[in-house]
Amino acid sequence: MKKLIFLLVVLFSINSAKAQNAYDIKINLKNCKDTLAYLTFYQFDKNMIVDTCTTIKNGKIVFNGKKKLSKGIYSLVGQGKIIYFDFFVDDENQNLDISSESVTNYKEMLQCSNSKIQNDFFDYIKYFEVQRRDFESNLLKTKGLSKKDSTDFMSTKQKAINENIENFEKSFILKNKGTFISDALNLKIEKYLKDIPKASNGRPDSIAVYDYYKKHYWDGVDFKEDGLARTPFFHGRLSRYFDGVVIRNPDSVAVEIDRIMNQAVDGSIMYKLLLAHFVNKYETSKIMGYDKVFVYIVDKYFKTGKAKDIYNDDNIVNNIINRANILRPLLLEAVAPDLPMIPIESHDKIVKMGFESAKTSEEMTKIFYANAPEIEKSFLRLHSLKAKYTLLVFWDVDCSHCQAEIPKLIELYHQLLKEKIDIKVFSVYTQQEFDKYKKYVVEKKLDWINVYDGVHYNNLKDKYDIYSTPVIYILDKDKKIKAKRIDVDQIKTILTALEKGK
Repeated sequence: MKKLIFLLVVLFSINSAKAQNAYDIKINLKNCKDTLAYLTFYQFDKNMIVDTCTTIKNGKIVFNGKKKLSKGIYSLVGQGKIIYFDFFVDDENQNLDISSESVTNYKEMLQCSNSKIQNDFFDYIKYFEVQRRDFESNLLKTKGLSKKDSTDFMSTKQKAINENIENFEKSFILKNKGTFISDALNLKIEKYLKDIPKASNGRPDSIAVYDYYKKHYWDGVDFKEDGLARTPFFHGRLSRYFDGVVIRNPDSVAVEIDRIMNQAVDGSIMYKLLLAHFVNKYETSKIMGYDKVFVYIVDKYFKTGKAKDIYNDDNIVNNIINRANILRPLLLEAVAPDLPMIPIESHDKIVKMGFESAKTSEEMTKIFYANAPEIEKSFLRLHSLKAKYTLLVFWDVDCSHCQAEIPKLIELYHQLLKEKIDIKVFSVYTQQEFDKYKKYVVEKKLDWINVYDGVHYNNLKDKYDIYSTPVIYILDKDKKIKAKRIDVDQIKTILTALEKGK
């Protein structure tokens, strides 16, 4: 009886120990010399560390924890920060026993003793290794061939390899339909129109091909499944869609963002990651006009509270909203904010008022209000210019990029005048070292409108988003913004396009 009680106590202890570990991943790698290993998961374009093993003995690595791992594709990363191999985790695969007997490439002999579907995934990985080696062996066969023959040979081989991989992937997905790993690998599959109709000119109908591809691009993708964001495939597919499939127009992009966001669960990991991705992508986009998308996202999701809890710091959300508020008046087709500036010729008058000798903002404010009527007469306002086109330029004498661009701009300006283009340049010096500024203007013969903020009236950073120089805007006769943040080399092309579109 005592033995039975003892046995029950032991069994209870074992079960309790198992219950304490919600995940338990054991990995045995032959001849692995690492003393440290990381368990990481993919999250969009990053790898995030979720666990660390510091007690590796004879290649035996153990990760365990009391909280279940989130669904996704995980990686074993060695102490040299190299990914040894990937595996997946879902609700049924939290306890895994993985091994590899290979001493050179662990992927070649991966095995999981307690999960058939994990083994199927390892077979998938091994298949890619075989195709990779096949490509490399074919590459060796091109030695001695001409460039054309080599290209033709490798193109044929690459096409065959791609077809093999595509067929293998489709077979794997079909075989494991309904599982997380099948849904994850579906992100890699392109949905092309097979039977392409003919257009009226007798050629393949490219519009039908595009329409089908766009319509079916997200087939089988469930945006309610957070685990898909924890794969190495989701971010690339998302980026390809918005960079190469969606029509390059801010309004079209905004519609597609809403369509995707509406499919994700509010407040879910997928929802938060998507929104953070979109707001970052379009706030920093180098495509002119795409800041409109950023402002749209902020207005719809951040100002309404739908972006709650995306960032741990409320200040980040406030900064994003403030950034949108700065950019909103500067969107394409908006009327450029007026700029009351001091012409270079009025400098002496401003000096007599005492602005250059003032030490504090309080002193400057006092001087401003004491001389307000005279200052108002001295102002040259951007909106007062009469011209079909206005180049609004912000620059600094000491800026190296400005030193390269300003001479090119003055040359272009004179060329445009010779071509009878009705254009003016409103050239804004962004600093306060007047003597240096005037010297440069005289030496470089900058015979356009030269102004500066001699009375400290404008906050250029907030008003025109000036955080570096040079910055060039093209405005039309009504001072609507037609182009912005462009190089001098782009001005002529844009003006030509504007002339054609009038």
